[in-house]
Amino acid sequence: MAEAESESPDQPNQGERKHIRCRYCQKMNAVWQNEQAHSGCRRCQLPLSEEPHKKWEFVSPDAYSHPLDRQALQALRQIPGIDMILKKLLELTYERMYRVMCNANSIQVSQEQFADLDTKLEIVCQTLGVKKPKLYVSVTNDFGGMAINAMTTGVDDPFIIIYAGLLERMSEEEIFAVLAHEVGHIHNQHLLYTIAARTLLMLMATVLGQTPVGALLNTIGIPIRIALIMWYQKAELTCDRAALLVTQNPRVVMSALMKLAGGTLKGDANLDAFIKQAKAFEKNYEEDFLDKFWTLLLASQSSHPFPVWRISEILKWTEDTSPSGYQALIQSEKEIRPPAKD
Repeated sequence: MAEAESESPDQPNQGERKHIRCRYCQKMNAVWQNEQAHSGCRRCQLPLSEEPHKKWEFVSPDAYSHPLDRQALQALRQIPGIDMILKKLLELTYERMYRVMCNANSIQVSQEQFADLDTKLEIVCQTLGVKKPKLYVSVTNDFGGMAINAMTTGVDDPFIIIYAGLLERMSEEEIFAVLAHEVGHIHNQHLLYTIAARTLLMLMATVLGQTPVGALLNTIGIPIRIALIMWYQKAELTCDRAALLVTQNPRVVMSALMKLAGGTLKGDANLDAFIKQAKAFEKNYEEDFLDKFWTLLLASQSSHPFPVWRISEILKWTEDTSPSGYQALIQSEKEIRPPAKD
């Protein structure tokens, strides 16, 4: 494809023709000045802008990981022999199943298939300094149902699955944020524990729990199960922060979370109204005992934190003025490292 399109003599007057290099993938695009605000890059499909997009030489996951994630992960790692136990479980169950499923029932993304997704993933990995994983697009989840989400799996050789229902409902920037969230799991070395937690939830919720595969569940003690599930949700908060570091736009991350809560193809949802809802929810949680009780009970049965909580956590991090807050990290020039300890 040519780097710039030639101007047609029949083109209606739309202002001056100008060339803009995509701040994300560096592709040169030719656009009419009056259409610049609504134009997307021809390579990555992300909105064109003359604002810079930061990519650091080094990003430490310890610099942005959520405190609740760090605390829960530390407690998990203190359980003797946990890594060996979990790796054996995954080797025989969940991870093998998903590799078979992806290659048999999904489309592997490349420059020949879903090239814009491939480019978005490349930009995410360049920004966080992560080796690019494989990416698959699938219509149905592992139980044959329609899925509107994404997931990352594979302990030693990670890969991402993004579902068509999500691609159909989200903007190009929101898809970019979702990919950044998934790569955040790889960057923070979450996958061994994330996949183990998913395996436990799957075995407990399906008929697999009654098979010989489910018998492996009994090899994992109750303390490990509890620690895994307690940590599982908190890891999502860290990956929301990874999405923010990559998109460098809090509204894009929050908009993606809103659509995960109740997004429709009509697109009638209003982000500002949902942020107001999230703030009201947190206020009730802090002030009303019954609200707190039911919130904790419902959350304990969910694989992910509630979207309103995730939005509240993003708002807190963007307003955090400490050295570990978003504003301090985004202003880093070449490296993002944890603040020095006293």
